[in-house]
Amino acid sequence: MQTERQPLYMQIQRYFKDLIAQEKLKGNDKIPSEKELMEQFDVSRITVANALVQLAKEGWIYRIPGRGSFVSENIESLLAGQPDAGASEPRPAQAPGGRLPNAALAGREADAGSGVRTVGLLLPELVDPFALRLVQGIISVLHQKNYQLHIIVTSNSIEREKEAIRHMLAAGADGLLIFPCDAETYNEEILSLKAAGYPFVLVDRYLPGIETNVVRSDGLVGGRMAVDYLWELGHRDIAICSDSPLPTITVEDRINGYMEGLKRKGALINPALILTDFKVDYNRSDEEHPLYRFVKNRMATAYITLNGRLGVHIAGICRKLGLDVPGDVSILTFDDPASGLGEEGGYSHISQSEGQMGERAGRMLLDMLEGDRDAVDYEKVILEPRLIVRKSTGPLR
Repeated sequence: MQTERQPLYMQIQRYFKDLIAQEKLKGNDKIPSEKELMEQFDVSRITVANALVQLAKEGWIYRIPGRGSFVSENIESLLAGQPDAGASEPRPAQAPGGRLPNAALAGREADAGSGVRTVGLLLPELVDPFALRLVQGIISVLHQKNYQLHIIVTSNSIEREKEAIRHMLAAGADGLLIFPCDAETYNEEILSLKAAGYPFVLVDRYLPGIETNVVRSDGLVGGRMAVDYLWELGHRDIAICSDSPLPTITVEDRINGYMEGLKRKGALINPALILTDFKVDYNRSDEEHPLYRFVKNRMATAYITLNGRLGVHIAGICRKLGLDVPGDVSILTFDDPASGLGEEGGYSHISQSEGQMGERAGRMLLDMLEGDRDAVDYEKVILEPRLIVRKSTGPLR
């Protein structure tokens, strides 16, 4: 049967589309929680998350943090094939408190006479060259207009991210650039910014089903590109791995691209090669860690890592085990782990042009702050990833 050949997340999508088309589910009806869907379909959390993200992206459902997923209010338009079918999203009235517009206005008035203009940048981490190149791109644009950049590292905590947004507003920041942290639910403070018409741009990650200004790379294309390249080298056991179990939209897009790439090759998708259920501690080497055992047991001949730091970590495991890179194991990273300071770097990688990403995000925000574009006239910039071949990948021996 055709359904049996479909990936599980697509079968879940089809199940809900059929219920909606048959009017067994109607606009604003709540659908079961992720936990309930995991039990109902006997699948993993990431499978359910993939299905819900795609449904939201296509406009069938919308998601409200802390409340769940609901059938889109304008679902009739979607079923009728209208172009505005995917416009439904969480209502601004649900945003908490209304305090953010007041804080923003107060901060701006406080700085109005000082001539100091500031932009806040929220980053989940500042530990790798990707973030540094992103910051350099932003600075190159903001400094041309004499804006100061204030950076807050949120340590990948949604609570710290909320506090950082409130702090920057109270401090009078003119606008915000937000690289959202890994989280299972949306940050309601970001939704409040949207409801208030406050100028901000999301960087690298987006909120499915919610219109915002965003600059990001196309993770779906990047995942597909990685598979195509390694497949041409003869690899068939290709693993894709993350260093955190949290299902961010960036991770999901890249894994969906990975699965689509394999599907185009006519290959079966082996769930055992999708390594996303653990956290990596880069400060110590643990021979009992699932990733260490996976590499030791030669479960894959090639690894796609969802960041450069993880690729370097796997290369270290290989050295400890006496495995040659790329003779025994090929490693292809998202983002270049090299600093770029006088060195080319030895890792084949999918480049997201993070310097350009920072520049485009900075210009987008400046257009709002300088009055060239309205803050609610949302713009999406999706950069095409590029394959850079270096020394960490080679033909299957």
